[in-house]
Amino acid sequence: MRLTVFSDYTLRTLIYLGLHGQGLATIDEIATAYDISRNHLMKVVHHLARQNIITTVRGKGGGMMLARPASDINIGVVVRETEKDSHIVECFDPAHAGICKIEPACLLRGALYKAGEAFYAVLDGYVLADLIGPRTALADLLGLAPAGDSCRE
Repeated sequence: MRLTVFSDYTLRTLIYLGLHGQGLATIDEIATAYDISRNHLMKVVHHLARQNIITTVRGKGGGMMLARPASDINIGVVVRETEKDSHIVECFDPAHAGICKIEPACLLRGALYKAGEAFYAVLDGYVLADLIGPRTALADLLGLAPAGDSCRE
């Protein structure tokens, strides 16, 4: 299983915001901290805001922050949402049904489905708060001062 760049950047953004604390963070800060594309992050932030996972404030002094406690953001749910149009193999995509010659007798499809379910079952066992456990080390690596998340943990 391989996550899309979109999912990767989504999780990185959430980790950054979870470490950032109660103040607003900007796309530029996150892009700089991870040395990743600002344009990709704009799409990620838009998606997270539409999912009500983050809150955004426009204009001068604007930015974003988590919309709910890190302990309430399930990683499996986040990844399912960001990967919902991504199929592990072509035959999982309804638009390509019947294209594979062996599909009517294929057992691989079932095995891959079970593997995908196991993958998500593991992610379902994690919330954002779990991923930001080593706060000081993560904050140091991202150039952040560690922030207590007392109001949202």
